Amino acid sequence: MNVSKSASGGSRLNVPSNADLAELLARQSECEEGILARAYRRAARSAFLWPEEALILVAQNRSLTELRGVGPYIAKQICQWIDKPPQIAAKPPPIRREFLTLAEARKLLNKDPTWSNLLRGDLQMHTTWSDGSGTVAQMAEAARERGYNYIAITDHSKGLKIAGGIDEADPRKQSAEIAKANVLMSRDSRKLKVLRSIEMNLNPRGEGDMDCRFLSKLDLVLGSFHSVLRVEEDQTARYLAALLNPQIQILAHPQGRIYNYRLGLKADWPRVFAETAKLDKAVEIDCYPDRQDLNLSLLRLARTEGARISLGTDAHHPWQLGFIELGLAATLQAKIPAEGIVNFMSISDLKRWVRQLQKAGIRKQ
Repeated sequence: MNVSKSASGGSRLNVPSNADLAELLARQSECEEGILARAYRRAARSAFLWPEEALILVAQNRSLTELRGVGPYIAKQICQWIDKPPQIAAKPPPIRREFLTLAEARKLLNKDPTWSNLLRGDLQMHTTWSDGSGTVAQMAEAARERGYNYIAITDHSKGLKIAGGIDEADPRKQSAEIAKANVLMSRDSRKLKVLRSIEMNLNPRGEGDMDCRFLSKLDLVLGSFHSVLRVEEDQTARYLAALLNPQIQILAHPQGRIYNYRLGLKADWPRVFAETAKLDKAVEIDCYPDRQDLNLSLLRLARTEGARISLGTDAHHPWQLGFIELGLAATLQAKIPAEGIVNFMSISDLKRWVRQLQKAGIRKQ
């Protein structure tokens, strides 16, 4: 935050960034009730997707209602904060800490334009086969327009019923749709490859909910926790168990945090990342704005331990593939080496890495 000390000893914003405004909006939501509280919460979350700093719009005499989640009432409040920056805590509370805004991410990426050029694809997204709103073909077309070489379709598995998780029969039908998309994409000079993948639900013991014979036929398997995510006790054991699961190559949104909703799990993270590196698996940055999981602090620990990093937007609609910028910027901030990022691999290297992990898993079974 861009702050200075006030005479009273508090911190006063100099020029509020979108991140500062997100915090002010979140704090204001706690002072309101009903519809107004929900509007402020929605605007706080939306601030992470504003493509420009709000103060730039004000300086250009543009309406803040151009911004997602901002109506006339909240626009007036934001203008007041920009005109007379209020006092604010130096850091947001932990549940709202270490979330990049899209405007910040773009500034970081513009400083090193070669970084984005290394990206080959997106390794987490959902379609109408589970809780997404885009078809396989629509997600593939959006990825092709972004110049990707590959994407992984990672619909939820059957254990996550609330998200319409698929069972072993559904992916066989989905495979036909993926095959059709691949035929269409092969006619393009860039030849995008759609990978048959899944986001497998893990129980707190690190066990998956899909038949291992089915999983062995997929191009990629993500494993993720969706239950018992508010416990305060150390959860290192569940992470180590998940990493030892021979069917999994990537541990998705590891901490399980959600902006202003859930803090996420605690663990001996250096140990978790060291085990990830030892097994040559990967931990993910879920680039969804509300998640951004792993966060910057954990990414730096992962880098120190030599763990591979995977980027997935967790997109549920084609336009959300743009969330990848948040993850790319985070890897720059954390100084993750290019060779440690799964999405920078060629399609042949990616498949080779997965095959090696699958073979290692078979030997240990």
